[in-house]
Amino acid sequence: MGELSRTRSVLLISFLVLVWGLCWPIYKIALNYTPPILFSGMRTFLGGIFLLIVTIPRYKQIHMKENWFVYLISTIFNVILFFGLQTVGLQYLPSGLFSVIVYFQPVLVGFLAWLWLGEKMSGFKILGLILGFFGVIVISFKSLSAEVSVIGVVLALITAISWAIGTVFLKKSGDKVDAIWLVTIQCLVGGFVMSVVGVDTESLAAIHLTLPYISGLLYGAIFGIPLAWLAYFVLVRSGEASKVATCTFLVPLIALVVGTIVLHEPVTINLVIGLILIVFSIYFVNRTPKIHNATDIQVGASK
Repeated sequence: MGELSRTRSVLLISFLVLVWGLCWPIYKIALNYTPPILFSGMRTFLGGIFLLIVTIPRYKQIHMKENWFVYLISTIFNVILFFGLQTVGLQYLPSGLFSVIVYFQPVLVGFLAWLWLGEKMSGFKILGLILGFFGVIVISFKSLSAEVSVIGVVLALITAISWAIGTVFLKKSGDKVDAIWLVTIQCLVGGFVMSVVGVDTESLAAIHLTLPYISGLLYGAIFGIPLAWLAYFVLVRSGEASKVATCTFLVPLIALVVGTIVLHEPVTINLVIGLILIVFSIYFVNRTPKIHNATDIQVGASK
């Protein structure tokens, strides 16, 4: 993937998928002890503070005057809209159904990357994106029979669209800014905005300082938001946005596997089929067409 070695790319993707996959069950438990918007805002803002301690020595890399627009747009789409709408939307839909809609994002990224970035859209890539999305649907099939809230569906769709736009915008404009400063500013500004909204609409007194709440808050503030997003941004900037986004199809799978192990839920045929579809999805999207001879090379170069 671009500047990254294959080994480093695999390690970063594995870290990202594992951390984001664990977020679902950890946050679900923590939300029993806190209002959702306050929890989202506080863990994001706290993550920004942790990163700020690390980034202060790199203050010369911020270039705020030249790049304020990149920081602003990325913060709006990747943090405020993505985390804010996701947190609110989960109150209207079961997490499985909500995740199915949100993880339409890789398909949207594939389309936007082709339209906006000029990334190649081969038949195999289209097939891979479709298979991955269906894999997520199969995994979350039990939740699809639940009562559907129109508001929840709309919020989930906007969440997916916001994440897709933020990802493609990052790929297009992210090279102008320092990756660590970008994540830091996003966490600080986005977390502060969500916290203010939470204080205005929710009650601080509703927060219960239990071990599950504190654990969820710290997990999000250290791993779930700053470190995971930093890995995601590095991957997107170094490779094709659609290929990186497709790997996030594994996140709902990891979340379900963790639930199966921790909550002793049975391994279902849906889980197995979904896994197979997602594996094929990642293979097809990342498949590199073979060039057999010099004529093929010349034809490919002339396009």
